[in-house]
Amino acid sequence: RNHIIRIIKTINPFIGIICFCPKATIADAVNTIRDGADYFFSSDFETQSLIDKIHELIDETTSKSELLPVINAQSKHISNGIVHVDEKMHAIVSSINQIAQTKATVLILGESGVGKEVFAKMIHQKSLRKHKRFVVVNCAAIPEYLIESELFGHERGSFTGAHYKKIGKFEQAQGGTIFLDEMGELSLNMQVKFLRVLQEKQLERVGSSDSIEIDVRIIAATNRVLHKELEAGKFREDLYYRLNVINFFIPPLRERKKDIPLMAQIFLSEFSKEYNKQLEFMDIEVMHTLINQTWKGNVRELRNVIERATVVAKRNETILMMHHLPIEIVKNNSHSPGHAKTELTLKEYEKMIISYTLNSVNGNKRRTAEILDINRQTLYNKLNEYGLL
Repeated sequence: RNHIIRIIKTINPFIGIICFCPKATIADAVNTIRDGADYFFSSDFETQSLIDKIHELIDETTSKSELLPVINAQSKHISNGIVHVDEKMHAIVSSINQIAQTKATVLILGESGVGKEVFAKMIHQKSLRKHKRFVVVNCAAIPEYLIESELFGHERGSFTGAHYKKIGKFEQAQGGTIFLDEMGELSLNMQVKFLRVLQEKQLERVGSSDSIEIDVRIIAATNRVLHKELEAGKFREDLYYRLNVINFFIPPLRERKKDIPLMAQIFLSEFSKEYNKQLEFMDIEVMHTLINQTWKGNVRELRNVIERATVVAKRNETILMMHHLPIEIVKNNSHSPGHAKTELTLKEYEKMIISYTLNSVNGNKRRTAEILDINRQTLYNKLNEYGLL
C-alpha cells in the first residue's frame, strides 16, 4: 500500500490520497500519512465525513495541481531544451518562434543562471542561420586588454605576443549568430568599438586598417539592470538602443515554480544515466523542498543540486529522498519564512492522527480508542500528553 502511495506522489505530489485499512494500528496510520496519504480511514467511519474529506481534497488539488505538469504531456512543455510549463515562459517561447527568422538584434535580460545562453541557442536553431555557426563569447571572462583581439581578431605582430594572425569571434560567426553573454561588463571604450560594428556591419582586426564586412546576427545578454547602468553612466545609451531592438526578460526560477517539477525530473533522468544510477522518481518531500527553494542560482543551481543528489545515491535506489539532497538545501527548506513545515516527527503525526480520529467520531473517546486499536487508558495518556483533553 505505502509503496503505491509513494509512486503516485512522485508522479504528482499534489494529488489527494485517502486510504482505507480495516483493523489498522496507529503505526499503520502514521506510516501511511508519512508516505503521502492525506487522510486515513479504518473500517469504521461516517459516510458524510468521507464525503467532506473528498471535497476538501478536490478543492486543494485543483489549486495546487497548477504547479505540476502532467508527465504524459511533457513533450509539449519542452522546446529546444527549454521547459515552459509556466505561462510566462510559454509566452517567451511563443515570441521566440515569431522573431527567430528575422535579422533583428536581440537583448536577453535576466539573473545569472536562468539559461540565457539556452534561449539564445534556441533563437539561432529556429532561424534561417541554423546551419551556420553559433559562437558564444563570455565578455566577463575575458580580460579588458584581450577583449578587442578576441572579438575582432588581430594581425601578426600587431602587439607583443601576437606571433600569428588571429580570426576573431565575429569573423568565426560569419553567416551565423554570435552570442555575447554578460554584455554589461564591457568597458565604455569597448562599447564604442562594438557600436561601430553594430552600425556599419564592419570591423577591423587589431593592427590592420582594412575593413571586413560581416554578416552576423547579434544576440546579447546581461544580468545587470541596464537602465540603472545608463543612469550611472556605465553603459552607453546609443548602444543600448541599438541592442534593444527585441528584448526578452527571463524570469528567475523562484517566479516560475510550475517549471521546477518537470525540470528536476529531466535533470534526474539525465544524471541517472550519466552516473549509471537507477533513480526514476522523487520523494514527495523532495519535490516540495525543490519547489519552495529561493534558487538564487536559478536553473544552474537546481541542476547542480540534482547532480549532487544523484551522485550520493546508492546504485540500486530508485527514489530520490531528502537525505540525498545537500544539507544546505534541507536546512533552507526547514527554515524558509512563510513555508509550512511538511517534514513532521513521529509524535506530530501521532498527534495529528489522534486529533483527526477524535474529531471524526464527534469526540467519542471509546470509538477513537477502538478505531486506533489502543486501550482507553493509553488514549487518555496520549490526549493528555498532546494537550487534546
